[in-house]
Amino acid sequence: MAENETEPTLAVKIGTIALTFAAGWAAQKALALVWKQVTGKDAPTKPDDPELDMVQATVFAAVAAGTAVLAKRVAARGAQRAVARIAARSAARSS
Repeated sequence: MAENETEPTLAVKIGTIALTFAAGWAAQKALALVWKQVTGKDAPTKPDDPELDMVQATVFAAVAAGTAVLAKRVAARGAQRAVARIAARSAARSS
């Protein structure tokens, strides 16, 4: 029984990692696309680029950080829901 209690936790951790990578990649691509549309320039890749305006660097850093946090939270919730669905199916089959 103790083994069953640790399985969802491990599954949530693995699912969260996988979904976080996927969500982070998608968020990065979306942010780069939106940045290009709004500013007309490619998204900054080097924070110490001398051609990069300080205001642009700061705004980009804030938006990128917020997007990363949002992506992580969405991924964690998605992983928890997926594990709950799998556990419910598993419980229904064993009943």
